Amino acid sequence: MPMIYDLANPERFDRLARLTTPWMAGLAAASLAAGLYFALFASPADYQQGESVRIMYVHVPAAWMALMCYTAMAAASVTGFIWKHPLADVAAKSTAPIGAAFTFLALVTGSLWGKPMWGTWWAWDARLTSVLILFFMYVGYMALWSAIEDKTRAARIAAIACIAGFVNVPIIKFSVDWWNSLHQPASVLRAGGPAIHPDMLTPLLLMGLAYSFIFAALLLTSMRAEIAERRIARLELAERAPSEVAVS
Repeated sequence: MPMIYDLANPERFDRLARLTTPWMAGLAAASLAAGLYFALFASPADYQQGESVRIMYVHVPAAWMALMCYTAMAAASVTGFIWKHPLADVAAKSTAPIGAAFTFLALVTGSLWGKPMWGTWWAWDARLTSVLILFFMYVGYMALWSAIEDKTRAARIAAIACIAGFVNVPIIKFSVDWWNSLHQPASVLRAGGPAIHPDMLTPLLLMGLAYSFIFAALLLTSMRAEIAERRIARLELAERAPSEVAVS
């Protein structure tokens, strides 16, 4: 917690983010290149799915990130709502469009995989439906920020909505266990260890790592932009205040 509050100063955070972002971007590029190489060339075709299994190396990590981003957004919302951390709402707001992009990617690639495997682009499967709801939750969260002009009030209302919506995250995670689903049970993050061959696990983990670095780079960039935008808004307000007083 002390380190988190050390970064509460926007200028200190901006300096650290400016130094860290290029490293995150470089690590993202390297791990993405490695992940795509293993996914496309160094991993075998599946005995049932054939070459279409390669879609999973893009789809599954995107689904992981969709949940991780919302979890990070909810954690930031709790931090801002309870402990009033000055950058928590900036982090939550900046995470939303990134999470929405990963969720959209998961839905699209899942649909592309579903057509040859299930014979349909879409099915009202428990996991598919709950992920679609997650996407709408991201969109609704961003809409709240846009609709409320008072940013302090917007942060508070958006935080409440985000925290309440977190109930959907465990629903997505355990939907295949709670209901009949077209999706298979967890094969990577499970009690007995991964149930997937190392040749297929490697590209999955590399792509997950790449997406994590992409998220970090985008988040830091977006937060810096949001901090700069707020700083400019405050300066403009301060410049207008004396003239408004003089006119009155």
